[in-house]
Parts: sequence; C-alpha cells; structure tokens
Amino acid sequence: MQTRKLGNSDLSITRVGYGAWAIGGSGWQYAWGSQDDSDSIAAIHRSLELGVNWIDTAAVYGLGHSEEVVGRALKSWPGPRPYIFTKCGLRWDSEGNVRKTLRVESIRGEVEDSLRRLSVDAIDLYQIHWPPEPDSGELEEGWSTLASLQRQGKVRWIGVSNFNVEQLRRAQAIAPVTSLQPPYSLVHSEIEDQVLPYCQRTGIGVIAYSPMASGLLTGAMTRERIANLPKDDWRKTHPDFMEPDLSRNLALVELLRDIARRHNRSAGEVAIAWTLRHPSVTGAIVGARNARQAEGVMRAGELRLTEEEVTEIEMFFAETAA
Repeated sequence: MQTRKLGNSDLSITRVGYGAWAIGGSGWQYAWGSQDDSDSIAAIHRSLELGVNWIDTAAVYGLGHSEEVVGRALKSWPGPRPYIFTKCGLRWDSEGNVRKTLRVESIRGEVEDSLRRLSVDAIDLYQIHWPPEPDSGELEEGWSTLASLQRQGKVRWIGVSNFNVEQLRRAQAIAPVTSLQPPYSLVHSEIEDQVLPYCQRTGIGVIAYSPMASGLLTGAMTRERIANLPKDDWRKTHPDFMEPDLSRNLALVELLRDIARRHNRSAGEVAIAWTLRHPSVTGAIVGARNARQAEGVMRAGELRLTEEEVTEIEMFFAETAA
C-alpha cells in the first residue's frame, strides 16, 4: 500500500488505518452494541494482511476493552508490528459514565494503563482525545504532560483529536503537534473551511475519523437496519441517522453505489476515497467488525476518484441544498 509521512514524525503510514472504536463492545456510553472478540481479532489480522500498517484505538473505547483486544491481536500476529495509536483524556467511573480530564496525574496513570493493555513498550502516537472545557487551563497542562511523556520515551509522537484552529495554536505554543484527528466525511466536511488549510500550512498531519460517517455511507445501512440497531448503539439517536437528514444521506449512498460500480468497489470505499482526495489528509481511520468487512474497505486507499466523479458528488450537495 502507498504510504505518507505523518506530520513531523518518522512514521510512514498507509492511507487507511484500522479503527478500533466499535470493537470496544457494549456497556459504555458510546458503544456500538455487542461485539465478538474473535471477530475483532480476525478483522485486525485481515486488515494487516491487506497491508494496513497502523491501528488507532483509545483508552475509553469499551472502557479499556478495545486496547486489550488490540493487544491480544498483536500477540497472535506473526508479521511486523503495526504502529499503535491511542488516546487519553476521557476517564470513566464504576457506572461507565465518561468525563474529560487532562490533569497531569490522570494522564500519567492513563499512559501506564494503555501500555499494559496494549502490551507495548512505547505508544507510537499518543493523542488528546477531546479538548477540555474552555478556560479550564487543562489544555496547556495536558499537552505539556504529553510532551513530557515523549521526552521520557513512553510515547514516540504526540497529537490531538477534535481540536479547532485556536486550540491547535495553543498546543503548538508549548510543543509541536504531530497530528490532528478530526471527523471528516461527505456528511461532515466542516473542517475544510479553516482546520485543513491550517494543518496544511503548518505541517500537521491529518488522520480523518469516521470517513464513512460511522457506517452510514457503507452501502449496507438501510432504514430497517437503523430501526433495529441495539438500544446501546449510540448511532440510534444521532441526527445523521434520523430525519430530516436521513433521506438525503441515503440518497447520497445511492450515488456512491453508482460510482462504486464503475470501479468494481463498494460505496464505503468511494466515501473513504473522497476524504483521501484532499491534499491535507494523510490517512483515514476505517473500522471493521469482522474479516469480511475488512476485506471490503481496507483497500480504499488505492481508489482514485476522477474529477468528473468528484464533481458529481459536489452537484448532489448543490442540488439537495437548493
């Protein structure tokens, strides 16, 4: 697979990386429903077989369970170890309620827990998961702590997720930001206005999450399937999966299917390829809950949309906005 250098790091990453959010399983605030661990490990292994060379997870996914599954998958993987990216800054209580904190002691505890669950000596990219509450002072405290962990060798490179331009500037005043992980898809392209140009100007790598809009643009999502999502699947009550937006989103999927047929690909691959067309985007995080799903999307980095196809998609949005 083609690779690109991530920001100021020495990491050359494939255009698509394996996203481990959904494999955290059920029983927490942002779950995707129940998940079989053996399916998760098979999905990771198949993704690596297809050439993917990085895995993105987070401590909070499944309240530690996603990191544990990734660690188990690495132990049973016979090939070279992929890069491991994870995140900090979201802690949970015994009830599974999640809160933000970027205090020094909290992050230092989190990194040790993540290293143990992942069974690695160092984390290749350690990221602040969400910016703290405004005026809390925790952004500077948290980012300074990550920079300290980098100097100590516990993490190799440091990045952020869900930050805006002003927050990126504040972090960069303390230590270089290797990467930003923002949401970016055909359904949510807001970062094109300010965030992506800023990252391009300053050399910050971008690894986009939810390029298929959390499964909405895979081509497998229908009204019936959405109605039957488990009660603990966070998508069930998200506006993207509800009217008035749902009808437009499903119409978009039909267009993606039409384009996909020309390339003998899936609608999801077209959605991913659209995010990767932007020069600021280094790579896209793509989830898969079993080996079959991995087979259908992990080669999306090889797909190049034509200028005419990108125009078709742009015209769809112009017409539906009218």
